[in-house]
Amino acid sequence: MKNFALPPLLILDPMLSDWLMEDIGRGDRTTQGLLSDENSWVAAQWIVKAPGVIAGLPVASRVFQLLNEKTNFITTIDEGQLCQPGQVIAQIEGPLDAMLTGERVALNLAMHLSGIATLTRKYVEKLAELPTQLVDTRKTTPGLRLLEKYATQIGGARNHRMGLDDAVMIKDNHIAAAGGIRNAIARVRTQIPYPLTIEVETETIEQVQEAVQHQADIIMLDNMPVEVMRQAVKLIRQYDPRIKIEASGNITLETIYQVGATGVDYVSTSAPVTQSSWLDLSMKIKS
Repeated sequence: MKNFALPPLLILDPMLSDWLMEDIGRGDRTTQGLLSDENSWVAAQWIVKAPGVIAGLPVASRVFQLLNEKTNFITTIDEGQLCQPGQVIAQIEGPLDAMLTGERVALNLAMHLSGIATLTRKYVEKLAELPTQLVDTRKTTPGLRLLEKYATQIGGARNHRMGLDDAVMIKDNHIAAAGGIRNAIARVRTQIPYPLTIEVETETIEQVQEAVQHQADIIMLDNMPVEVMRQAVKLIRQYDPRIKIEASGNITLETIYQVGATGVDYVSTSAPVTQSSWLDLSMKIKS
């Protein structure tokens, strides 16, 4: 089983605690009012209700453990596995109050992340015959970026920069503010620490030429027609084959193969995060 990069507990636990507190508020009125014995011990199953790629089970497990460390969350499938309706993906044993109180937060996170992983896998499969790799974007839900980008990894994509401090990306508004690509690259290069890379977003062949001449590390071809993209890739490869090339803008399942076939190294899209639907999962306590 491949190890995927979940945030360390130092980062993950405060997020999960905040989300639990949002849901619990001043107390789980239903569970507290229902249970006479706080030590009731039960077993439950997590069941898939629609076909999809599962992501987020370690996160769900941690939700229950934060409520009661005695809870035992045992996965019966691997993270990233394609599952079918009716399939059991986890067995849980532990205190009933922890299971009932944590159920919604744990399921919500796993359903959201599994939905992202499922759609990501579809995009990745479209590129399967090509060396081109799918990467995600910063179009993520505030507060959920680390987990949403974790889910795209599960689906088979690579992470683009996590935040503004990861790398330099000179976009259209930066270019306008600086008075051109040349000025933007020159100014940024004197300010950034080694070894941050510089990526430049381009929309025309003329902008590609300027980015190449001023030694951008990565050149993004943004919203270019496929034929223009091919010309841009040829130009960049002839000048310096070490420059990485990324394509972006209005990428769909119908167009991604054509874009990848132009010879770019990466195709970036926000679609797996912004257009995915939650994968339906449920928890059933064994009677």
